[in-house]
Amino acid sequence: MELFRHIMKNYLICSAMLLAACGPGSKQRQKTQQGDSTVASISRPENFGADVAFLQTHVETIVLKDSTSKAAIAVVPAWQGRVMTSTAEGDDGRSLGWLNHSLIADGKIQPHINAYGGEDRFWLGPEGSQNSFYFAPGDTFNLSRWQVPAPIDTEPFNVVQKSKASVSFEKDMQLTNYKGHVFHIRARRTITLIARRDIRNYLGVDLHKSVHAVAFHSANTIINSGKQKWDTASGMPSIWILGMFPASAKNMVVVPLRNGSNVNDAYFGKVPAERLAVENKVAFFKADANHRSKIGVPQADCYNYLGSYDAEHKVLTIVQFTLPRSPQRYVNAVWGVQPNPFGGDVLNAYNDGPPAGNQPQLGRFFELESSSPAAGLKPGGALEHYHRTIHLQGEEKRLGPIVEKLFGVTLAEIRKRV
Repeated sequence: MELFRHIMKNYLICSAMLLAACGPGSKQRQKTQQGDSTVASISRPENFGADVAFLQTHVETIVLKDSTSKAAIAVVPAWQGRVMTSTAEGDDGRSLGWLNHSLIADGKIQPHINAYGGEDRFWLGPEGSQNSFYFAPGDTFNLSRWQVPAPIDTEPFNVVQKSKASVSFEKDMQLTNYKGHVFHIRARRTITLIARRDIRNYLGVDLHKSVHAVAFHSANTIINSGKQKWDTASGMPSIWILGMFPASAKNMVVVPLRNGSNVNDAYFGKVPAERLAVENKVAFFKADANHRSKIGVPQADCYNYLGSYDAEHKVLTIVQFTLPRSPQRYVNAVWGVQPNPFGGDVLNAYNDGPPAGNQPQLGRFFELESSSPAAGLKPGGALEHYHRTIHLQGEEKRLGPIVEKLFGVTLAEIRKRV
């Protein structure tokens, strides 16, 4: 685990510095409430090919394929250049991203959020605090007033370049925060599919030939395209990348900790002990989509990666991201006015579930997230943040050594907590 941390720390610091099988005919009779409208619940396709066919029925979808393996990813420009899903085994392989089939098929814009899904989506922080972009000036911090800004929810990103293995996007936007300050932001984003032969460079370990793998990363940049400096007085945005994955009854998020047990579980109320355990500098967070909850870890206490293991489908997911060497300000995403609006977390994991008041949940998914430091930028200044997703599928005897190397725990230790 220490070797891996050393490899990834050096690589990511240097990088930072240099810088329809499922259609209307398959609708179930059950109805699911989405915001203020009702849409039909659609059964989830089991493979990547079906998900791509479904997406292409409703929205332009770019598929990037690895010529050296069966790995592929599906990217949608209309939804901020979002990586919707991926496969390690071709069209017949499991679709590894969570898609909101009901919402996509319905085609209607929803209030508050349009949770289309996707393994890598571009957002901007903070969500909460007096610098929030998700609450209008003077609003109360509750779900009825929460609103994801249209440029990072429903508006498209423009394709500016495309190759066999990557696609680049750009978007100019104007956002107003809770304090009433206006931010002119140019966002740039490049999605790159990583060849199987190169995955070992990011893991520090060879993959057995029987292990199926897919990996990709997003290089994300925000530029201050306005005339005013971004600072602590006005508030500062951050790049926030979130990945939505299918939950299962035997799914566990695993987060290695640098300094013991400093895990923030106050986002949506304290996480019950049976759902969050911290032992031997590792946090285990249950991700079964049955209890709405979220955890976070600040810069001083985290490494530049986290992951999850789905014991039901034998899928190991690893997320890596840029983590600066020196201490930085990170935006506080907790809802409400905060005494320390720049004392936030670097990484987060979210488990969906029914919210308060018997409202329906968004879906059967969990999230792995990373954030950049707060962007204190002068006009024309830029901040870049990398976020990488790796999926490995195979026999546990092949995945087990990788888990032990990266997280310092065994698969048996993970399984006994699900």
